[in-house]
Amino acid sequence: MSIKLEIISPEKVVLSQTVDMAVLPALEGDIAAMEGHVPMIFLLRAGVIDLYQDNKVIHRLFVEDGFAEMQESCCTVLAKQVRKLNELSEEEGIKRLAKLQEEYNRVSGTNDTDKQRELIDRMQGANAIIDLAVSDKHNQTL
Repeated sequence: MSIKLEIISPEKVVLSQTVDMAVLPALEGDIAAMEGHVPMIFLLRAGVIDLYQDNKVIHRLFVEDGFAEMQESCCTVLAKQVRKLNELSEEEGIKRLAKLQEEYNRVSGTNDTDKQRELIDRMQGANAIIDLAVSDKHNQTL
């Protein structure tokens, strides 16, 4: 049993493939997209999409700011950014986090709670990049 998975960024269709399962980083927690799943639409948090075939992870992609639509036999992911894990660097994540923290400090004393929430979400994305880059570096040394 398999599903058709499409991962789309603003620039292009990044991936269009049939897989047994895809584990997506939903805002509320990871969700497995597989054949026969109840249809739903949900927000994505910054994190990794794992693609499975024959009970093995065959591909991993980092996504940020998006949503997914699941149907019984297909899943479509629309994300602001989609990257291969080897494209992520700890330095990039640290720079992004520092810039976002500065911006957050500027708005933290204001009543702009929407902007504060947005910056917190983006800081979580920067932290996810750092975590993934560090773990990928660690896995390469093993």
